[in-house]
Amino acid sequence: MKKHDPRHGHLAEVWGDTVDLRHLAWSIAIGLVVSLACFLLASHLLADRVGSAALARAYAMLAGLAGCVLSGVICGALFPPKREVVEDGAADPSWRQEVLNELAAQSGGLGAVAELPPSVVSEMKALHLYELFATSQPTVPDAAVASSGIAPSARAREPGMPQVALPTTEE
Repeated sequence: MKKHDPRHGHLAEVWGDTVDLRHLAWSIAIGLVVSLACFLLASHLLADRVGSAALARAYAMLAGLAGCVLSGVICGALFPPKREVVEDGAADPSWRQEVLNELAAQSGGLGAVAELPPSVVSEMKALHLYELFATSQPTVPDAAVASSGIAPSARAREPGMPQVALPTTEE
């Protein structure tokens, strides 16, 4: 467990995630109480109803596991994440072009933004990704696409037909 910024003395890093130590303590307590209560309640209810004591205990342990999941849901609702995602606008944009080149090299290519549903387009615009994908679209006509080896992602696709990226040839 690694302590974070001294200004936030109650935050720590546990298993690669930032946690509030007070919320962590409460989560452990809630998990203990809920899972143990589910186990003991199921154990008490099943003791008389199930013929075998071992089977009743196994079902009670299953109920305890369900209590663990329930306590996770409760703690997730009570304690919001402590992550701060900060995007630096001054980062080098060349890595984006590298990622686009890798995606275009995969079978199926990038596809065309004109083929996307409006909900995806609006989400891409909100994330400032639409312009990046729109400018990286091939602007070569279909005949040139077929002869140049560029993936046929910008052309119309027939439903149910597999898409194959043509290999690029160097001349």
